[in-house]
Amino acid sequence: MPIRSSSARWEGNLVEGSGTVKTGKGGLQGAYSFKSRFEEGEGTNPEELIAAAHAGCFSMAFSKGLADAGFTPTSVETVAKVHLDKTDAGFGVSRIDLETVGDVPGIDDAKFQELAQGAKENCPISRLLSPGAEISLVAKLS
Repeated sequence: MPIRSSSARWEGNLVEGSGTVKTGKGGLQGAYSFKSRFEEGEGTNPEELIAAAHAGCFSMAFSKGLADAGFTPTSVETVAKVHLDKTDAGFGVSRIDLETVGDVPGIDDAKFQELAQGAKENCPISRLLSPGAEISLVAKLS
């Protein structure tokens, strides 16, 4: 399997500095700063990138699980919300909320929920993040 990489460059101090992040093949590139991470400033931040990775991984895993069960999804749309919290030990990701909507002809809600839970538990990014963060899931059929 290929090894994936991304890079980041930061210039200046924590509060007044700024940086850029870039995925290895250049598909995504963005500016980030203290304000984009800890306030509501312009740009991206590491937690948004984790959310994008988790949403993408979950959507693919869910689509595969649906297809393996005999249901071809028209679409699976997922939003991941990463919670960055400050504790006495410092900042940390405590929770990720996955919200997914699937357009899946011929499936009932019970089977849809079962396969969504399976994807949540087994997508590689969920497996990576679940020891350190609680992961919730709300799955809806469109």
